[in-house]
Amino acid sequence: MLLALSSDQEFFRGTTAKFLEEHVPVGVLRRLRDDPAGFAPDYWRRGADLGWTSLLVAEEHGGGSISGAGLVDLTVVAHEFGRHAAAGPLVPTNVVAGALSTLGSDVHAGALSGLLSGTSIATWCLAEGPPHDGLGEVRTQIRVDGDELVVDGVKRPVESAAQADHLLVTGRTGDDLTQVLVPRDAAGISITPMHTVDLTRRFFVVSFDGVRVPAAAALGEVGKAAEDVERQLQQALVVVNAESVGALQAAFDMTVEWAFDRYTFGRPLASYQALKHRFADMKAWLEAAHAISDEAAAAVAAGAPDAGRLVSVAKAFIGSYGAELMQDCVQMHGGIGVTFEHDLHLFLRRLTVDRALFGTPAEHRRRLADLIVAQEDVA
Repeated sequence: MLLALSSDQEFFRGTTAKFLEEHVPVGVLRRLRDDPAGFAPDYWRRGADLGWTSLLVAEEHGGGSISGAGLVDLTVVAHEFGRHAAAGPLVPTNVVAGALSTLGSDVHAGALSGLLSGTSIATWCLAEGPPHDGLGEVRTQIRVDGDELVVDGVKRPVESAAQADHLLVTGRTGDDLTQVLVPRDAAGISITPMHTVDLTRRFFVVSFDGVRVPAAAALGEVGKAAEDVERQLQQALVVVNAESVGALQAAFDMTVEWAFDRYTFGRPLASYQALKHRFADMKAWLEAAHAISDEAAAAVAAGAPDAGRLVSVAKAFIGSYGAELMQDCVQMHGGIGVTFEHDLHLFLRRLTVDRALFGTPAEHRRRLADLIVAQEDVA
């Protein structure tokens, strides 16, 4: 999270943290394990009242930012979500809200209003299953048929699909991409739950079999959505990275406290030189994760030319070194670190899922290599 928050951002952070501590403490998170949605509708509505869903939405559409960079402000919320392993579809709802604000027409106004008020949620259907599960690979088809658009394909994983009122579907039209907002209850849609290690987030397989919607449901121009999809992907990565760093910070702080409280052979664990070296490595990884996450967020918010490169660097670094840091936290806790009763697993679960969403570290390293090759070809 940002090293220096403005007074308004700090108030926003504190308000969010207090709300999460009151409404989704660890005891509640454990009970939500068996909840079909993973969160309560009233909880999400109250979070929307705090501004969780409005930061990527323009002021003329009912949104607004705190600092003038809504995406950066959203990372403050995401960090607290990670630090509390909090429930709720923060990433997909904000990505869809931002897309509706930027690209939507009067047809989409009602959907955006519901997202801002928290009375409805939306999710983004981007990724697809094997063998077409690589980052950026899209095989779902969206074709024009008169004054309608027809959607065929399968998307997975889709967060909160069964609870969403609207599905933003990214599909292929010819050689380019198209995006369309589809009601969840449209004819031809089937939703199947998936298993996940996260206690409160729910993911689904969504199948589209000849789903028809009016042509006006498209966001932006049909067959010309590649740049829009790239922008949304960068925004999603920024939020996921910030959440991951929040989870890492919580796990690290918990482990430091444990190392000073836990005595062995008459000495606290923290006094052993070998563990001091491990803590030094963990602290270096954590501070670097904060820094690259913030740098990428600022670049994407400003639309900088190197935003795509930075956000992939951040995802690759946080996914790789974050996993190492989290495993060290588990090991330093000893046997208690792998029990369900201890809180550490909440953050391990959150990081594990975030690490896989919107591209694995390996996929983002490959993406970086492709960017470098492309730049050399231009030169």
